[in-house]
Amino acid sequence: MTLNELKIGETAAITAVGGDGALRCRLLDMGLTPRTLVTLRKVAPMGDPIEIHIRGYELTLRVDDARQITVEKRETV
Repeated sequence: MTLNELKIGETAAITAVGGDGALRCRLLDMGLTPRTLVTLRKVAPMGDPIEIHIRGYELTLRVDDARQITVEKRETV
């Protein structure tokens, strides 16, 4: 599944970061690296962008960018 498919409040671990060249580098630079846990916090009224919680901060991503990130759902503790 990809990051944009999560529902609000769900947590997942990043398994792969796709994209080409500059996009992939930008995603990795923002901390979206494999094995990192992310939680979907908010979705804009029109569905784009989305806000995630990662590494102790909130990050807003476009849905097209979120589609490039493969995740595996995790249970929250």
